[in-house]
Amino acid sequence: MACGYGSAVRWVLASAVAVLAGGWAAAQDGAGESASRQSLEDAWWTGPLLAANASTLPPGHLYLEPYLFDSLPYAHFDAAGHAHATPHANEFGSLSYVNYGLADRLTVGLIPRFDYDYPAVGPSSSGIGLGDLTLQGQYRLTLFHPGSAVPTLSINVQQTLPTGRFDHLQRASDGFGAGADTTTLSMFSQSYFWMPNGRLVRARLNLSYALSSHVTLEDQSVYGTADGFRGTATPGDSIYADLAFEYSLSRRWVAALDLWYEHDGSTTVTGAYAARPDAGSATAYAFSSGSAREDILAPALEYNWSARLGVIVGARVIVAGHNVTATATPVAALSYFL
Repeated sequence: MACGYGSAVRWVLASAVAVLAGGWAAAQDGAGESASRQSLEDAWWTGPLLAANASTLPPGHLYLEPYLFDSLPYAHFDAAGHAHATPHANEFGSLSYVNYGLADRLTVGLIPRFDYDYPAVGPSSSGIGLGDLTLQGQYRLTLFHPGSAVPTLSINVQQTLPTGRFDHLQRASDGFGAGADTTTLSMFSQSYFWMPNGRLVRARLNLSYALSSHVTLEDQSVYGTADGFRGTATPGDSIYADLAFEYSLSRRWVAALDLWYEHDGSTTVTGAYAARPDAGSATAYAFSSGSAREDILAPALEYNWSARLGVIVGARVIVAGHNVTATATPVAALSYFL
């Protein structure tokens, strides 16, 4: 089941058409809202599992959303997209969105991460470890209004810092970071439309491109090197596209679904292992992972106590791809607007 950038473009175009169609539907009816149609104020949301909000926070307000998850591998997709069984393992983790409205149209924030791994082979992590830290800023360009086909649009820039351990590892399961400075540029969009029964649907389409720096490696690392290695890793560029829908079942209950596409360029590792006493010289080493693809579904259910406080429970499942380990990841998150 092979797929490249051409398929990604077609997928993104189809997603864009779906969102624009939703905006057109809203525009047709927005001026004369009937009594049977759910109002925007009546719908409470936490947001889907994966697609970030295209809007920004009012100045002086804070938004907190901590996630807990357990990533469970269930197969490995080879270069041809065929699935093969893989041993059971657990990757327990958390990440938290901490966002602050710095000014009108401008939100800044950070995303700390923590992990604990229980691999199929070898010892588990020596303790809960800090992952890589992401800093972000988001500027809103437009804002959705009922009766208009223009969605909310924002530009988001993220800078991920290599705060997690990635080399000099005593245990492979203690590697929680990538070791690279990664810059991600995204365009977020969000719109609303009404179903024939009058219920609201909120749609998001997020497009992202990520570029990482070279990584200097020594000894055992998250890139598969062992003790005695000296060299570098070059992570490949990544593109992401996420189309998400939330259906307002009632004021408090919402059904959500993310459709995520990801393409990762090949990661290369080059260097050498130090000479052993029984060898005359260092041993050169080179590895290329090949490009990878992930097709992900993330269904979820939201419950909102108020417009400011809600919870979401669901799963992130890699359903197809190539050169990737498929995981099923149960997720729970709490959202709180201050």
